[in-house]
Amino acid sequence: MPTLKILLLLIFPLLIHADSLKELIDFAKNKNDLIVAKSFNQASKTKELEAKKSAYYPTLDVGAFYKRLDDRSPFQPGDVYSGYAKVGVDIYDGGKKSSLINQKKNELKTISYEKADMTKGLVLKIVQDFFNIKSLNATLDSKKEAQKYLQAQLERVQKFYEANIATKDDVDRLQSSYDTNIYDMESLKFQILSLKKSLQLSVGKNFGTLDDSKFINPKESNYELTDNLKALIAQKKALLNASQAIGSIYYPQIRVEDTYGFYGYDRVDAFHPKGEDKQNKLMLTMNMRLFDYGAISKNKESVVLSSQALNSQINYKTKEQKMQYELADERIQTSYIKIKSANSAQIAAKSAFKTIEEKYNAGIVDYVVYLNALTAKTVANSLYKTSLNDLEVAYAIYYYYSGKNIEEYIK
Repeated sequence: MPTLKILLLLIFPLLIHADSLKELIDFAKNKNDLIVAKSFNQASKTKELEAKKSAYYPTLDVGAFYKRLDDRSPFQPGDVYSGYAKVGVDIYDGGKKSSLINQKKNELKTISYEKADMTKGLVLKIVQDFFNIKSLNATLDSKKEAQKYLQAQLERVQKFYEANIATKDDVDRLQSSYDTNIYDMESLKFQILSLKKSLQLSVGKNFGTLDDSKFINPKESNYELTDNLKALIAQKKALLNASQAIGSIYYPQIRVEDTYGFYGYDRVDAFHPKGEDKQNKLMLTMNMRLFDYGAISKNKESVVLSSQALNSQINYKTKEQKMQYELADERIQTSYIKIKSANSAQIAAKSAFKTIEEKYNAGIVDYVVYLNALTAKTVANSLYKTSLNDLEVAYAIYYYYSGKNIEEYIK
């Protein structure tokens, strides 16, 4: 028996553990399928960059061939076979390799910024779902509290009706309010379930209750570019690098290759002698595009125009971020006012309901006044708690449009 008590003491804290917002975010950043997919894309771009860097190193090829002439030509053996090794290196390529490397570097930056932007967007969604669930739960709790009052009054009026003190209308109207409140509660339960499923999908795991996580009150007024903007800027640079790589074709392409081969021969005679047994061949080549009817230059112009289109997007997104940042600050100020008003309304509604409940029980006011007071109290309680949660969401939105990592500002 003592062992069972010890086991229960150990398990009980686990059963009542509430998931914090930071715990959910940390888990999502590692387990969310979309973030994992972006990580694979990032790794792929890293390999592409490594491949382009390898192009600076010399190439080494080995090969072999066998040639047979059924009708032997004069002064050529009937069969020739060979094995060879060839080393080659580009001496000059018009800057193509360096441009392609810079292109891949900027593509890697683009995918890295896109991953960071997706992560921050996911974090913001988790924050919104987290506090919306808490707001709905607060509303549901207010409805449950109201249900207790409605049930007590319904039972009271039913007894009065049985004693011929109240009318059937009195019972029916209270019954209607009671049933409507049940309807509202069931609707709220489904909304909570839907949001929980959405949050579980974002996080990548199931969770139980949610704790009372809060954000640090933002004090700084500066902001940095969002990762979405940084991704567009890196993408623009990548396109410009691509245009430089295309244009490099108009420059000389110089390459040196050295081939060393071993040769063997069959079906030889005085008129079909052997060739060299070993041969080293050094070759220096130069190639330069002189005319292509503008094909390359038009391709380059096309890429440059795409970069200019991105530049317009960057200008728009920069203005949009500034606008959203300013709105986020105003949202916080508005939330402060809403909290103050909701708190005042809650205090007044509680006081009014207490007075009206006493008068209703004493028969001084009718059930209509009582129900109005109960509704006002229920709504005021819900609005106050919702306004507190809305403030936390406003903080998160502010940090998001400030270009910051939202989770770093959770208390």
